[in-house]
Amino acid sequence: MSYHDLDAQIEQLRSGQKLEAGQVRALCEKARELLVSESNVRPVSCPVTVCGDVHGQFYDLKELFRIGGEVPDTNYLFMGDYVDRGYYSVEAVSLLVALKVRHPNRIAILRGNHESRQITQVYGFYDECLRKYATPAVWTYFTDLFDYLPLTGLVENQIFCLHGGLSPTVQTLDQIRSMDRVQEVPHEGAMCDLLWSDPDDRSGWNISPRGAGYNFGQDISEQYNHKNGLTLVSRAHQLVMEGYNWSHDRNVVTIFSAPNYCYRCGNQAAILELDDSLNYTFLQFDPAPRPGGFHKQPRTPDYFL
Repeated sequence: MSYHDLDAQIEQLRSGQKLEAGQVRALCEKARELLVSESNVRPVSCPVTVCGDVHGQFYDLKELFRIGGEVPDTNYLFMGDYVDRGYYSVEAVSLLVALKVRHPNRIAILRGNHESRQITQVYGFYDECLRKYATPAVWTYFTDLFDYLPLTGLVENQIFCLHGGLSPTVQTLDQIRSMDRVQEVPHEGAMCDLLWSDPDDRSGWNISPRGAGYNFGQDISEQYNHKNGLTLVSRAHQLVMEGYNWSHDRNVVTIFSAPNYCYRCGNQAAILELDDSLNYTFLQFDPAPRPGGFHKQPRTPDYFL
């Protein structure tokens, strides 16, 4: 696959046109070759812009790039949940994977809890693939690729980035590095926790109302950051109305990059810019104008936790 072909596909996707199924297959094969060599704790250099959930809101993803800068002019780290909920998961995940293949050192894409076969069959991505391609093949290409996405990222050995949160069975980054990540997201255990857990006002470990992962307190995040020489845990996974939210005395920040989530929540989105000195700047943005012909698809189940 030549750079010329990739550039043409990226422009096609940016214009809102999906790729053909054969092009998706080739793109996913090339992406898998790149991702298989990336660590479970992917090293990331600054400057970099860190992003939260996208959830198939393709036109808002385009707005994110308009606000933050296009790849490769800006380096990006996305913390998962590219698909489901929104009506353009195919276009959103296709664009991110194409950018990853074209500029592998400029963009990092981590795994979210929605990058899974089971979840995408409930919350929209499977149905969207079937509707747009009349076959589940494209869903299979992407969900097979999702198994290879790194679980976490580490910016300059100081800022730990992941989709969900911490795990009671993981005390060190080396424990994450040694995991076998190439599998469907398990229902329990360390890999599940990293993609499903949430920070909590209560101390210690508590049962999560999500039915997967745990809720963890400030004492847990402070201990984890101290033990691993970290200054911050950056994560996504939760709707926050301002687009970002500090917690645990600034040991944890939540970033959510899907404005007006599900086209009805009324929230702002945000991205986190980290400069060469790891200074933080949050950029907030509102939904992009809806394109002509935009219409609501049948609603997916209400799963807001």
